[in-house]
Parts: sequence; C-alpha cells; structure tokens
Amino acid sequence: MISVIIPAHNEEDYIGMTLDALSRQNYPYFEVIVVANGCHDRTAQIALKACDRLVVLSDKNLGVARNLGAKLARGELLMFLDADTVLEPGALEIVAHKFTHEYATGTFKGRPDNCERWSFRVIYAVKNFIHRWALHRGSSGVILCWKRDFLAARGFDEALQVRENSELIRRLGIFGKYRYIGETAATTSMRRYQTAGTGRMIFYWFKLWLQSLFSDLRNKEYETVR
Repeated sequence: MISVIIPAHNEEDYIGMTLDALSRQNYPYFEVIVVANGCHDRTAQIALKACDRLVVLSDKNLGVARNLGAKLARGELLMFLDADTVLEPGALEIVAHKFTHEYATGTFKGRPDNCERWSFRVIYAVKNFIHRWALHRGSSGVILCWKRDFLAARGFDEALQVRENSELIRRLGIFGKYRYIGETAATTSMRRYQTAGTGRMIFYWFKLWLQSLFSDLRNKEYETVR
C-alpha cells in the first residue's frame, strides 16, 4: 500500500488538480493524506472532498506537516508529493513495481508545467540528468521511501526550510540505494521561476548548495510564492 502525503500551505489554486490526478490512478492500493498547514485560503475545503484524510494545522511548517502525515500513514511505502505537482495516470502502479526493497529513497522524472519556455525545459533536462545518474540525489516534487526507514531516520528535520529534501535523502542512504523512476513524470508548477526570474532562481539554488557545504542552513527562510 502506498500512502501519498501532501503538505499544503495556501494551495487553493493547485491542490484540486493534484488530487484530481490521484483520483485517476489505476493502482487501487493507496491512500491520500493532506496536511494543510497555516492556510488562510480554501485549501482545506477543496482537499476535504478529495482525500482520505485531512489534517489542519494552525502554523506553517513543511517538516512538521510531512512528519505528521507519515506518522498517520497506513501504507508501508510513503510518497511525499508537493501540492502543485501532478502525476500521470499510471504513476502509482509503476512505483509499486519499480520501487523495490533494495531502494531506500527515490524520485520521478520531472517536467515543468510550462513547456513552451525553453529555459524551463533546459532546467528540467539538467535536473533529470543529474538525478538519473545520481550525481545529486534530489527530488522533483516527489520523494519515495519506506515508512520503516523514514521513522528510523526520524523523518524530516523540522528546523530546515531549504534543502530539507536532499538532507533527508542523504540520511536515508544508509538503508539502501537511490531510485530515479523515468518511466513516468511528475509535472510541477514553475511559478517560483516565473515570479522571481529563471536566472535569479538558478543563482539562488547554487548559492544554497555552496552554503550547505560550509554552514548550517537552519536559519534560512524559504520565501512563499503564491
């Protein structure tokens, strides 16, 4: 059984599409848990009708939302899915067959929701290449792991707001290999790049990577873009 955990902060414009895509999955053994954290919009109301379990938290904290979702999950396999990320219809069935117990963590091939901009296509071509060959064990809107390993690793670092995915994946590496699933894709919103600009965001991520090598990122804030 797969537990799909979706943390959502003011995602009324995207959560409906994300949940609708899950309703069209052809794999029957899964549940959807939405953790609405610090929302001031209609995210919870939209999610209530389209998920198996809705949890509402008063404060915004991505790590807390994900960890709580994992504790409530009934499935042995966890999928952390961003609220603005849409899966293809056969995605969960592919996961069930491809993500075996030799793997501890993994992600999907990524795809931008706006493929008309060449810069977005280039960004994801590079990102997918890096993930495919495990040059960097990261995520593209999806993180896969086994619940027992997640709990043993004590989940996400709740004090981290940036590079928290890479930090978790690094710790999970002691339990098995990293799996890039290229047979299906996760389509993710490019709103952050559209708002801030592609060049600025590339520089931002590069700067964070350098800072992560020499300093503690727990004091870094991640700007919310809605």
